[in-house]
Amino acid sequence: MQAKEDPRHRVRREPLLSRRKFLSTSASAVGVAGVVAASPSYGDDLRDVPARALGDELTPSSKRSQYESIARIPEAGPGIREVDPADAINSKAPLHKFVGTITPSDLHYERSHAGVPDLDPSSHRLLIHGMTERSIVLTMDEIRSMPSISRIAFLECTGNGWENWKRADENLTVQNTHGLVSTHEWTGVPLSYVIDLVNKDRGSTWMLAEGGDGAAVARSIPLTDEIMSEAILAYGQNGEALRPAHGYPLRLLIPGWEGNLSIKWLRRLKFGDRPFMTRWETARYTQLLPSGKARQFQLVQETNSVITFPSGTMHINSGYHRISGLAWSGYGAISKVEVSTDGGSTWRDAQLSHPVLPKAQVRFEIDWQWDGQPTSIRSRSTDDKGNVQPDRKTFIAMMGTNALFHYNAQQTWAISGTGAVRNVLE
Repeated sequence: MQAKEDPRHRVRREPLLSRRKFLSTSASAVGVAGVVAASPSYGDDLRDVPARALGDELTPSSKRSQYESIARIPEAGPGIREVDPADAINSKAPLHKFVGTITPSDLHYERSHAGVPDLDPSSHRLLIHGMTERSIVLTMDEIRSMPSISRIAFLECTGNGWENWKRADENLTVQNTHGLVSTHEWTGVPLSYVIDLVNKDRGSTWMLAEGGDGAAVARSIPLTDEIMSEAILAYGQNGEALRPAHGYPLRLLIPGWEGNLSIKWLRRLKFGDRPFMTRWETARYTQLLPSGKARQFQLVQETNSVITFPSGTMHINSGYHRISGLAWSGYGAISKVEVSTDGGSTWRDAQLSHPVLPKAQVRFEIDWQWDGQPTSIRSRSTDDKGNVQPDRKTFIAMMGTNALFHYNAQQTWAISGTGAVRNVLE
């Protein structure tokens, strides 16, 4: 019987490619050749690399490298940027500096209506009542002792994209246009578990979720099968307790729906048979349509995507580039992202980086050889339910320009002959 070849030996017998041969062998592969041509700093060995040295002492928590600069930016509303943090209502995530899909906890976008409360978990309580057989008040210790689950999901402020409703400021970055979306691993107790504890009345079809912040944000949530199976009472994010700005010690998490429905600093759940019509759903989170009527309870975040490299205010050189971006849908998983590099005339399928999870952001990439001529680039996502991200013309025809929330039109970046990347509406 012939012995099988040890793959480790096979690798050792293969001659190493010299740098000259590697360049020659790769010349037919446009993508790889482009990478090499754009990277003249490659060396043959490590002689030019700084010598090893002793490092700093261990610390209780890890800092970022001194060579990395990354931060959120505050804003006070559409077009009201570079404000004092005390006047800000939002803080946007730097999408153009992220890799992968998980947002670092300290860079998750923020949105609050009355600042960040300082809640002591030892005194925090959750009241559950209304159309139930019994009412209960839970401590955080009791909640943490319940069966838990973890899930990766995006959260998106319903105002994400509002900068481009009426006009395009060419000086905007992708952080300005799309920085109100983030993805985390969330940990907590299934909503269905605590509902069983109070034995909800079968006639109850809505739930009021109320926060413990100074603005008393409260939203009505329909108890659909989707909500009953997916909603979580979350106390953890990315392997640690919630950060205070994201609802510490407890928040509701509804994957794929408006971020404001995932009530932070959660202190009350009340069950009823109709919407509770809080001011947040009669005076705030409504959509003014072209007909003049207002739409209430537009709850699901639509199919969306944006190119993060290259993107607004960047400069690029002619030659090879690997376009990269993020896509997401509140209806399910992203099934396809297409990219156009000629103003929407033609489209190519981008590569999706796995894992591709339902109601979570996915990164897409595609090779591009830019000839140095002025053009524009954009992405178009499709989810597994068949929802396709609309172009701006189609989107405005449906929604008009008087609405403020749920902007998911394709984002276009124009590129000039000098390589300047600018935000435009096309």
